[in-house]
Amino acid sequence: MNPTPTPPPPDQPPPVKNLELKAVILLLLMLALVVGSALYVMYARGMFERTQRLVLVSDDSEGVVVGMDMTFAGFAIGRISRIELADDGNVHFLVDVPSKDARWLRTSSIFTMERSLVGGTRIRAYSGMLEDPPLEDGAVRQVLRGDAAAEIPKLTASVRELLDNLTALTQSDAALAQSLTNVRSVTEQLKGPQGALGVLLGNEADAKKLLLAIDRANALLARSDTLVQRLDSLVANADRQVFGQGGGPGGQGGLVNDARATVQQLNGLLTDARGSLTKVDALLVEAQGIASNTKEATTDLGALRSEVDASLRKVDALMNDINRKWPFARETEIKLP
Repeated sequence: MNPTPTPPPPDQPPPVKNLELKAVILLLLMLALVVGSALYVMYARGMFERTQRLVLVSDDSEGVVVGMDMTFAGFAIGRISRIELADDGNVHFLVDVPSKDARWLRTSSIFTMERSLVGGTRIRAYSGMLEDPPLEDGAVRQVLRGDAAAEIPKLTASVRELLDNLTALTQSDAALAQSLTNVRSVTEQLKGPQGALGVLLGNEADAKKLLLAIDRANALLARSDTLVQRLDSLVANADRQVFGQGGGPGGQGGLVNDARATVQQLNGLLTDARGSLTKVDALLVEAQGIASNTKEATTDLGALRSEVDASLRKVDALMNDINRKWPFARETEIKLP
């Protein structure tokens, strides 16, 4: 026989009801925790903070997602809350900027969207003049886009073109190879016996002719130097003989000086002759006026004649001396007054 079970005491609740109560309390705690966490996250993300709307316009939205930060000097000052495609085909990024961080945005601020090879897309703000007026709420600004990956095709095309040019330059029938061949041949000609002349003239025969002409020109120059020296010597001798100083025997004093001295002597003799003739005229007048004194006049005329003869002999000697010293006048005639 089975024993009869003992019923529970009437003052204790059933155990099932206790478990249900505990489960409800646990669910309420979990719900409060989730709600509190959500509220904290929303508060931390500035959901309850006053914000200012900024609209950024770009022609491409690749790499940009909702929730992306907009940075200024490395600090996040705004967050993209919405991305729209406008009627003109451009993309509008709606950025929420907290009011406390909106002071960094000015009317002269510049906004860029940078896409690098490594990493994601970044939206940055630059304000160079913080003294400018603040950016108003709902302002629309154009984004300057810089994509490093977009430059890769251009860079690849440039590298390919460069390689094609290098290949064309290094071919055996290229102009560079021919130029190097010509330079090599010119260098070999420069090392030859004719040197640079062989390169300039093109063949050795012309180079030899040019060298021969140069040697002849040098010889002519040497001869001309000798002739110039001889001419200088002749000019010096002629100068010494014609314009020499201190005349003496043998013509060492110079022809000009000797001629000058001779002319001075001749002038003196002519002066003496003129004085003698004047005396003759006076005596002739006296002879014509005084006929009675013929003996005295005849004596005076004899003395005067002797003086005239002496003067004429001196003139004759002077003329001979001039003819001997002055070779330029062979026939010289002196007329007495």
